[in-house]
Amino acid sequence: MFNIRQAVILGAGVGSRLKGKFDDRPKGFLRLGDIPIIEESIAKLIRAGINDIIIVTGYCHEFYEILAERLPFIRTIHNPEFVTTGSMLSLCAAASLVKNDFLLLESDLIYEYSALETLQNSSKDNCILLSGKTGAGDEVYVGVQGDRIIKLSKQRDDINILAGELVGISKISLKLYQQMLHCAKEKCKAIAQYHYEDCLTAISDSNAIHYEYIENLAWIEIDDENHLSKARENIYPLIKQRDVEVIISKRVSRNILLNPGPATTTNSVKSAMLVNDICPR
Repeated sequence: MFNIRQAVILGAGVGSRLKGKFDDRPKGFLRLGDIPIIEESIAKLIRAGINDIIIVTGYCHEFYEILAERLPFIRTIHNPEFVTTGSMLSLCAAASLVKNDFLLLESDLIYEYSALETLQNSSKDNCILLSGKTGAGDEVYVGVQGDRIIKLSKQRDDINILAGELVGISKISLKLYQQMLHCAKEKCKAIAQYHYEDCLTAISDSNAIHYEYIENLAWIEIDDENHLSKARENIYPLIKQRDVEVIISKRVSRNILLNPGPATTTNSVKSAMLVNDICPR
């Protein structure tokens, strides 16, 4: 049974390396299929048991606010300093809404459903998802000691024992988040572009941060035109293929309980009901 019900999506970034391609919308509203990639991510989160999604907005924030009006399980909060600050300040902006352990994601990710399923099924309270070698060109390498993460860096030479590459999906306990907020108070003042990866590294000595590893995970963070091309040509088709196989395999063994009640309702109610059922019996 999935135990995390809340997710925080960081969607404040400008997407400067895609300038000229998508200047009129946030990167989360790129389309590789029929709907924006942020909506594909949200659909997977709902399937994974998440029923409260917080999106930290910045650039073209109105796109996310319109989405939240349509989908009642989404709440938005704005980072007004998104242009000059890093991802950690955006994560701090969500503090008034975060009340429980949560999944942390970035808005420009595409990934297969097994990424969420792996973290939701993990017994570890604080857990970062890692993949095998991607060759993406903008990798964040993760160094470990035993089963604990001790360093995250974009420089491979900084890492002594490499466990994998950071995917950008993590399970964060409320206790760890509070430690991150405490650490960020001074760090964000001193370093404008302070990112949540830096914060995790800074507090890893005093907080056990674990990891889950998926060798051949299909995923990519779309930061530039090269990433976008890889996503369209290779990774997105592979994700669609794998996710269809997962859905089909799960349908075979699904049990359905039909309770009395109206058969027709609004789309917003249907969207809000896309969570695991808990029968009163």
